[in-house]
Amino acid sequence: MKRLRFIFSDQLSETILSLRNITKDDTIFLCEVSEEATQVKHHPKKLAFLFASMRHFAAELKTQGYHVHYVKITDHDNTGSLSGEIKRAVRELKVQKIILTEPSEYRLKVLVEKLQKSLEIPIEVLRDNRFFCSKDEFKKWAHGKKHFRMEYFYREMRKKYQILIEPDGTPTGGKWNYDKENRKSPTEELTTPGRKSHKKSAILKEVLKSVGEKFSDHFGNLEPFHYAVTRKQALIELHDFITRLLPYYGDYQDAMKKGEVYLYHSLLSTYLNVGLLLPLEICKLAEEAYKKNKAPLNATEGFIRQILGWREYIRGIYWLKMPEYAELNYFEAKTPLPHFYWDAKTKMTCIAEAVSHSRDHAYSHHIQRLMITGNFALISGLDVKQVQDWYLAVYSDAFEWVEMPNTLGMALFGDGGIVSSKPYAASSNYINKMSNFCDHCYYNPKEMTTEKACPFNALYWDFMIRNRDKLDKNQRLPFVYSTWDKFDEEKQKAIRNKAARSLLCMKNHEI
Repeated sequence: MKRLRFIFSDQLSETILSLRNITKDDTIFLCEVSEEATQVKHHPKKLAFLFASMRHFAAELKTQGYHVHYVKITDHDNTGSLSGEIKRAVRELKVQKIILTEPSEYRLKVLVEKLQKSLEIPIEVLRDNRFFCSKDEFKKWAHGKKHFRMEYFYREMRKKYQILIEPDGTPTGGKWNYDKENRKSPTEELTTPGRKSHKKSAILKEVLKSVGEKFSDHFGNLEPFHYAVTRKQALIELHDFITRLLPYYGDYQDAMKKGEVYLYHSLLSTYLNVGLLLPLEICKLAEEAYKKNKAPLNATEGFIRQILGWREYIRGIYWLKMPEYAELNYFEAKTPLPHFYWDAKTKMTCIAEAVSHSRDHAYSHHIQRLMITGNFALISGLDVKQVQDWYLAVYSDAFEWVEMPNTLGMALFGDGGIVSSKPYAASSNYINKMSNFCDHCYYNPKEMTTEKACPFNALYWDFMIRNRDKLDKNQRLPFVYSTWDKFDEEKQKAIRNKAARSLLCMKNHEI
């Protein structure tokens, strides 16, 4: 039987189930299509990373003797869509059966289901074995629960995989979570250590040329390009992080500093999300570093929690709640995305830094995403779909399954509390504490209603008050509302007026 083993662009792992028990008569199929590249206008670095990684993966499979059918974005007969290319491959290669691993995004699940109906050959869909928790297992965990709190899910995953667990079943160190130890403010001496850069292969050079020509109108700078594009290179980055950076990751994982893009963050999520690295191998290496006294517990646990806990939890929520989840908009936020999310032209230094990092590196670390660009979008009432599209477009590690719950759920509270127990709304106090951005800003973080008052301050209170009917009963917010109620009427009015002026300035490109 002539079988086609189709590989999605984020399934670049030889351990994927769709490659198991492959025979010499089977054909492995990968394709680059413009429809996927422009579904949102993805960052050129992201596209170059994906295409180069796919081509290297295909080349490695060929060296192992497998028959690989590969379609490039520049191929003359490329139909431009996944369904078009799969149908063309079936027709030209006389395929009798398709084997694939379940796609990571709901829209691709729908695409596969349509193909199952339209093609006259069977399509076998296998589970994605690269995750700790299957969809069915997460559904079973969530059944009957009123609230889906990540912390409890994370503890079960730790126990199941015996990671940072003692022989008696208790957590290593006596606590499950060391997050309180991971909130140090940046020091003047804090700088980003040198990072790995890899020699550009002929494959990568060809990709950079074609992406530069074909997607020049997309947001973001294509070069310089430093991403790993093979598993071998990704493993070099993994071991480098564990050896040099993990010891300091915990202390400064929430810190932000002007001109410093990476600090001690791992930069591994991009490789993890396409299969060049696997979550279990990452967690085991981190745990081993702790056991050998090469990394402190707070850093090791905090890093492992992001992968074993948060990443798995977010995927579980996505598949548990889709497709209805995509339509949620708890605060009915509909303000258009302002210009400075694209051009970084704003007097707010924190926003300018986060957006410029995104433009130049297709990267901005998780606190900048949550507490700068996400926080501002939340308190300003920016359109939730436009914000999600922006996050999906600008980051190299963004795929809908991980981007949507993080953006809609955590950053925007647009799901009404499915992911987070309260909105991550904050004034400039948080930004001033965890960064030095305010030291370089036009606005004053300590002022509320003056011309130079930081817009975050009045907008924070305005958000809390205009949504009071939906948040008043939140058990984590009584202090916020009791504080507001202690303000005199004149102060409350001045704050609301300042917020209105800030939103008008934002609309007029004057903020």
